Amino acid sequence: MSWFKGIEFAHPAFFWLLIIIPLMVGWYIWKQRQLQGNLSVPTLRGFTVIRKSNVARFRHVGIVLRSLAMAALIVALARPQSSLSWQDSTTEGIDIMIASDISGSMLAEDFKPNRLEAGKNIAINFIQNRPNDRIGLVIFSGESFTQCPLTIDHDVLVNLYADIKNGMIQDGTAIGMGLATAVNRLRTSDAKSKVVILLTDGSNNSGSIPPITAAEIAKQFGVRVYTVGLGTNGYAPYPVQTPFGVQYQRMKVDIDEGTLSKIARITGGKYFRATDNETLKQIYVQIDKLEKAKIDVTQYHKKTEMFLPWAIIALILLSLEFLLKNTLFKGALT
Repeated sequence: MSWFKGIEFAHPAFFWLLIIIPLMVGWYIWKQRQLQGNLSVPTLRGFTVIRKSNVARFRHVGIVLRSLAMAALIVALARPQSSLSWQDSTTEGIDIMIASDISGSMLAEDFKPNRLEAGKNIAINFIQNRPNDRIGLVIFSGESFTQCPLTIDHDVLVNLYADIKNGMIQDGTAIGMGLATAVNRLRTSDAKSKVVILLTDGSNNSGSIPPITAAEIAKQFGVRVYTVGLGTNGYAPYPVQTPFGVQYQRMKVDIDEGTLSKIARITGGKYFRATDNETLKQIYVQIDKLEKAKIDVTQYHKKTEMFLPWAIIALILLSLEFLLKNTLFKGALT
């Protein structure tokens, strides 16, 4: 009912009193029948023909007004209130740089379709689930560069992430350079939490900055590093282009877990090992739980009493009934 849209009632139990109205109407009908009688006369000769009056036709208006007044009074007793609510929310976002290895070994197919594509797809899903954070992307191989600086525009970031591929830069695995570039992007950040997620499938063999040195730099700037080693245990199928098409070779998985664990330990992060798509997905879920943005929500409620108009309506209806009963309908069967 549009009259009560956005209305709450402080005492809705009073609506049970509406049962009184049909009882009151029933009593009125029974009383009217008791007042009626019959008069038998032998002839109508000598009686003046009485003109029909419209007053008698509307003599039951009194019970209608009384019933409406009772209904309005019950609504007033239930204390209708207009409710207005709003909330203030304060979000302390986290700044996250993802440092992703794009070296040739990332084409190994122990992940589906391969390590690089699996890492991209799962990371993109992680990005889309963190709308309040600024996130950026660094890629590294034999060297490193920033693919996307910290941004809240995740659509741009996702598109740039989707475009990365092996061969964009010189081959190799410069873990220290990748981490240092990511830390450099975070060093001027004012965020209370600064995080690097570093994904690699090998050992550092390129670059001018050793991984542990990069970890010490991260610690100085208050950057926490989560390291992820990608690769199954043992050997992984690796595609090799030959004159006869693509051939697969068994490549030994060689992840420097000691260095990755030390980087995480120095910076207060954590090391994870992903052996397939599902474990990598679960790693991102764990990181998502570990790095939650702080959101302060304050709710406000304002209520305005609306019973007075209903009480006035009830008073007007009762006054009108009293006025009609003692003037226009005086003497009528009411």
